[in-house]
Amino acid sequence: MARVVVEVMPKAEILDPQGQAIAGALPRLGFEGVTDVRQGKRFELEVGDDMSDDQLAAIAESLLANTVIEDWKVVRVS
Repeated sequence: MARVVVEVMPKAEILDPQGQAIAGALPRLGFEGVTDVRQGKRFELEVGDDMSDDQLAAIAESLLANTVIEDWKVVRVS
């Protein structure tokens, strides 16, 4: 078995209201110096050792990410 992480983030040109809300709240909470926040999603999958990168890409593109507005990346962690 192997563990993979799929990171999904809004594309750079897409507005991120949740990230903007977090960025706005940080100074009110006393945290200065953060100029931008983007909020994304992280999926951890345990897969068979024989699962190919193409299969993982198909999972990410068809189920985990909305490819119109989100970018994704697969990272094998073990």
